[in-house]
Amino acid sequence: MSKVATALESANETKALIISKEALFQASNLFKEQFPNQTAIIIADTITYGVLGKQIETQFNEKGVQQLEPYIYTDPELYAEYKFVDELVAVLKTHQAIPVAVGSGTINDLTKLAAHLTNRPYMCVATAASMDGYTAFGASITANGAKQTFNCPAPQVCLADTTILSAAPTAMTASGYADLFAKITAGADWIFADALGVEPIDETAWSIVQDGLHEALADPKGTRNGEITAVTQLTEGLMLGGFAMQWSKSSRPASGAEHQFSHLWNMEHHLNNGEHVSHGFQVSIGTLAITALYDVVLKTDFENLDIEAALKQWPTKEELKEQSLAIFKDTDFPEIGLQETAAKYIDHQELAQQLQTLKDNWSSIKARLAKQIIPFEEAKTRLATVGAPTEPEHIGITKEKLKETFISAQYIRRRFTILDVAVRTGYLNQWLNQLFGKDGIWKTA
Repeated sequence: MSKVATALESANETKALIISKEALFQASNLFKEQFPNQTAIIIADTITYGVLGKQIETQFNEKGVQQLEPYIYTDPELYAEYKFVDELVAVLKTHQAIPVAVGSGTINDLTKLAAHLTNRPYMCVATAASMDGYTAFGASITANGAKQTFNCPAPQVCLADTTILSAAPTAMTASGYADLFAKITAGADWIFADALGVEPIDETAWSIVQDGLHEALADPKGTRNGEITAVTQLTEGLMLGGFAMQWSKSSRPASGAEHQFSHLWNMEHHLNNGEHVSHGFQVSIGTLAITALYDVVLKTDFENLDIEAALKQWPTKEELKEQSLAIFKDTDFPEIGLQETAAKYIDHQELAQQLQTLKDNWSSIKARLAKQIIPFEEAKTRLATVGAPTEPEHIGITKEKLKETFISAQYIRRRFTILDVAVRTGYLNQWLNQLFGKDGIWKTA
């Protein structure tokens, strides 16, 4: 049994997934099998409707699938924002048709949440191997100025025609490759959280996303060239990441500190030359940043960690409150730092125990991390080969801004990552000086 088939058995929301060169021609039969006697409504934007939506509509008509007129987003500024969820909810409330999302990240997330809010399942037809959210539990939507994950079920049915995916714009495929590559650093963060007693690894979720991950990332050149085998491996890897999140009802298996960089930039409304940067391209830079940090971490002698010095620099809860409010003052999200850091705060006694665990077990923790992490230079080469950005300036982020993000990103999520290790051990400034100093990867003035 394939990894995808095995993972599908563990899924409790997605009942059918087809990834193949002929998947498109199975769309109508799949819909009828999963939603007998139901009416469909295709959800797309002007681009995805032209790429695939019209073909699905025609096939449904020919094969006897009842359907309403497709709902096509026409706003040129379409983004995964809550106002577009509200727009679709208003449409779906007028009938009971099953939404068929034809698109990638934005269309899928908007449809996923709107379907949930109107109490119905949905079907997803992928148009690009651009992200892992197709089969994921939850939708990543910007609301009230902040990128948030809203709890909602994954699609009941998902279809990915690899012929279509292989012909997608190379930037979208590169974005998906970068999103999959992020599972390397996300896994390392989970290893740290597990080793320090913060959040144990769920072996089922870990196996779904990590088994075969390195193989799925092994051919960046073939992926960029749209070779069917490479794109199929990428697509399977992305779908598996979604299944892992579906299993655990959390993004922990597929998201770590590298995603916090992307989330923060979204919250800050970051644009590159006036345009939104794709999730995968933001994550590409976030992943390289965290990979570089791990390269430094693995050279750190935690067996001689000065625990007393670390405890002295650790703030009280009141001091942390002041820090958290100050760092996001005059932003659209002034309270988030306070909320998220308060949720993961530990007192000096708990910190002492955690640091002692790190000190006593560093040799075994280091071995686990070294096995997980792909070294920075190799990671950079692979991401460059696939066509993903490898320098912060490629997405409009200065080196100074990247350095600031290392500091700020730790505040915006309660999830324990390498950034929390840096803060709790007191090594953050030292590590940043290495990365951004005169001999560092990103030299700043």
